[in-house]
Amino acid sequence: MEEFNAYSWVIGAAIIIIISYVYNLVAQKTHIPSVILLIASGYLAKEFLGVTFNEEEWFLPLEVLGIVGLILIVLEAALDLQLRKDRLPLIGLSTFVAALSLFFNTFFLAIGIRYFIGNLDWLTAIIYAIPLSITSSAIVIPSVGKLPRAKREFMIYESTISDILGIMFFYLLVENLNTNGATMVGLNVLISIGGTLLLSITLSYAMILLFQRIKSDVKLFLFFAVLILFYAIGKLFHLSSLLMILVFGMVLENRMLFFSGFMRKYLMEDNVRRILVDFKLLTRESAFVVRTFFFFVLGMSITLAGVFVPHILLLTVYFIVGLFAFRWLMFKIMFKRDYFPQFLIAPRGLISILLFFAIPKEFRINDFELGILLLSIVVTSLLMAWALVLNSVGRVGRIKRYMVIVRVLKRGKNIVKRHDV
Repeated sequence: MEEFNAYSWVIGAAIIIIISYVYNLVAQKTHIPSVILLIASGYLAKEFLGVTFNEEEWFLPLEVLGIVGLILIVLEAALDLQLRKDRLPLIGLSTFVAALSLFFNTFFLAIGIRYFIGNLDWLTAIIYAIPLSITSSAIVIPSVGKLPRAKREFMIYESTISDILGIMFFYLLVENLNTNGATMVGLNVLISIGGTLLLSITLSYAMILLFQRIKSDVKLFLFFAVLILFYAIGKLFHLSSLLMILVFGMVLENRMLFFSGFMRKYLMEDNVRRILVDFKLLTRESAFVVRTFFFFVLGMSITLAGVFVPHILLLTVYFIVGLFAFRWLMFKIMFKRDYFPQFLIAPRGLISILLFFAIPKEFRINDFELGILLLSIVVTSLLMAWALVLNSVGRVGRIKRYMVIVRVLKRGKNIVKRHDV
């Protein structure tokens, strides 16, 4: 096949982004997540163009995209978390559900990995299980826009907090692999979180105070570059860098809470509000581009032979059944009757891919096919789409029944009026 030149890459990248935008429009109409269409497009493009996917050549670019993607995901999630009194019960409940689901799914899947993949140690099984145990807010948030407000807000908080907790759990585990003893691990984690929180709050105040005074029109990417710099430096010093991004986003979104009392006079609210609007747009657009290329590249990396492997199929069925059986039981206990379609909204997505690529080399399993990653994303996304369609049809039916009743009542009222006349 003829080698690609620079213009071929530019044309290809532009086409992929345009197609991804069209897929988002299709997803809004059909409830079919765009990620499935992007994965299928990546696979078809590879087959049509005859591209040979070499994981070693793609690993560094994917790792760089993965770092940027993780920062964007956590930042985007943090900028949606409003710390208001009326939201505290909802945040508490969704945090409980997200944490319980994450830890149950992790250990349930780890048991399955040890059984179906081979006689692996618990640590390796848990490292592989965490990415698949996280609900993807990148898929949930755009998909639940037509749900009733209470259900929609719960799903947004649950998926966002699931992302944050899952990422922190994964990196806290991976970064303390060489620590001996549970006591030392716990101590390292507490020191890391405590030091990171203190540093994060200090940096958040400093960045807001500094950037609100910048008058240049070109400042948003500078803003983002500083965050990436702090993230990378924090990693070098073994700090919980993603916690730094989370705290910064929450301080920026809830600045009136953090700049209270005598601190209020140092906050230029009008300037910060204008910056925040543009910064949210930059974060959202950048996250869209990263998600687009990640799912497309995932599609290119797929080999059907790696999907239809007996032990991978069995492991996927085991995981999917356990995942939704547990969610059904948990939601039924907590929400009694009003738990549809929430319990079926638990898609896996970009965050699972990013963390898979972040698994340390010494824990890579040659026999662990990416098929379970693909199948989990596709099956959970299709179940979510099916549930949303059923819910939409049900709502339309209820609205139609309501309109019929209204028309009957109006007709009866008119008959009574004519009779009185």
